[in-house]
Amino acid sequence: MAYGKSPDVEEEFEFNLMGEDIIKAKEKAFALCLRINETGPLKFKEYTALLKKLLGSVGNGVFIEPPFNCSNGKNIHVGDDFLVGSNVTISDEAPVYIGDYCVIGPNTLITTVSHPLSPAQRREHVATAISIRIGNDVMIGANAVILPGVTIGNNVIVAAGAVVTKDVPDNCMVGGIPARIMKNLPDDT
Repeated sequence: MAYGKSPDVEEEFEFNLMGEDIIKAKEKAFALCLRINETGPLKFKEYTALLKKLLGSVGNGVFIEPPFNCSNGKNIHVGDDFLVGSNVTISDEAPVYIGDYCVIGPNTLITTVSHPLSPAQRREHVATAISIRIGNDVMIGANAVILPGVTIGNNVIVAAGAVVTKDVPDNCMVGGIPARIMKNLPDDT
């Protein structure tokens, strides 16, 4: 799956966290996440149908271990052979594109939402959403955080507990807070 820009979707925008359309999207996503988490992958046909109803696009071989939470669902686009550990949250007010052969470890947060520095704007519930792109063959370790606007290249390992604040190039391992390149990786695909 390509993780490039989608021509029909806003990639960065300002919004009201308490806006009626945001609340409705969250309620729908919350209800579907509850059903997915209750169903679990043991009832595979029903589970897969619910994932396709929740997410914007779903590749083949997708396995999301419950519990899973997201704020919209329709803004999440995942490729083939996508594996997610338990207790992952994707805050997808803006689009999140995830390529093929990706693994996300437990307790990971992927968030497209950035809050203003101004207390007056925070009181007005203003926020900015910026899309996130994750390439093919990416492994994100447990307890990692991926922040708004980040693009992660192909063949990348994000170490457990890392906080990714900036773009990550292809073929490397990043770790730390904020995440930095720790080593280069061979591409044997």
